[in-house]
Amino acid sequence: MAQKQIVILGASYGGLSTAHYLLKHVIPKLPEKEYLVTIISSSNQVLCRPACPRAMISDDMLPQNNSLFVDVAGCLKQYGSDSVRFINGTAEQLDHVNRTVTIRTGENIDKIEFHALVIATGASTTSYLFGLNKDSDTLRASWAAFREALPIAKTIVIAGGGPTGVETAGELGEFLNGKPGWFGNNQTKVQITVIASGSQILPLLRSSIAEKAEVFLSRVGVKVIKNTKVMSVEPHDAGVESLSTKATLTLSNGETLEADLYIPAIGTKPNTQFVSSTLLVPDGRIETNPTFRVEKAGPRIYALGDAASCARPAIHNILSSIPLLCVNIKRDLLLDLGQYYKCPGLPKSVTKFLNRERYNWQRYGVRRRHSRNAASTDREKQGCRSSNGLSGS
Repeated sequence: MAQKQIVILGASYGGLSTAHYLLKHVIPKLPEKEYLVTIISSSNQVLCRPACPRAMISDDMLPQNNSLFVDVAGCLKQYGSDSVRFINGTAEQLDHVNRTVTIRTGENIDKIEFHALVIATGASTTSYLFGLNKDSDTLRASWAAFREALPIAKTIVIAGGGPTGVETAGELGEFLNGKPGWFGNNQTKVQITVIASGSQILPLLRSSIAEKAEVFLSRVGVKVIKNTKVMSVEPHDAGVESLSTKATLTLSNGETLEADLYIPAIGTKPNTQFVSSTLLVPDGRIETNPTFRVEKAGPRIYALGDAASCARPAIHNILSSIPLLCVNIKRDLLLDLGQYYKCPGLPKSVTKFLNRERYNWQRYGVRRRHSRNAASTDREKQGCRSSNGLSGS
């Protein structure tokens, strides 16, 4: 029997975690075991992304060993080549109608058919310093260029008052200006400025925490400018592709700043350029319902993480989503085999009803197509959905 292919695009937190869960907890429990999990990623290594603000400064700050960069293939070797394979390539086009993905591997372009598809391609950062926008070699080269320019920099400007910008400022302040003394601030050797668009840094946290963070930053020579945005940068590629170029910044308050190093830490862009615009929401993420299904794309197509619209992008949200996503994948694979998923706590008649109505799932379960099914639908909601509104029994 030919293997049915479950394709996972992306090999970071979402993609790898989904592969592990499917291979350990889903596929072994299916009546048919003829499934091949194929993971596709433009990088052959996975990175601990939150470590970038420290790791990019110096190896002395955070050694670049196996705990920072990990080979994707090595994470999967426990399962065997008959169960899973890794392709180091880039997704160029998703044909959700014919259920194929076009992949570029070097100079070669291939089309891969899928039985089920999970899109976990994440998002790219504005600066190449903070993630695997391309691959691990590109990231290391970006860090090398930044480190070469760092010793001669006298002014550094960081755009963005979120966690990445604040942590980067703190790490640079301590590295360049030294730790603050017991009885006062150290002499500032390098002027570091954080530009925050809001009334406080760290806008998702309490104001008292933001104020305390601002005090700590001031002790290592960091100045914070709030309620201000960077309107233009000259040259335009400074801090993005040209990491060591001096920049002139025009601010929304009319001021102009000169920076020996400019670091934009102002958000991310979803890696969904290969997906049809009909499947995207205005901010570029893939439109998904709370069950992680991409309903407009057809059956057994899912998205999670920074590329999906169903949750706020965050690592802890991604990891907590994995069991729920994989249970829904299991349910859909069973339905494809002509079986139904037994929801704990529901009568057999209700689960049979869900099987018959499997294509009518919406945000809150099956449609209330007839009033006589309302009670069953209410019980289904209670039994098949988690407390945060995601389907995952």
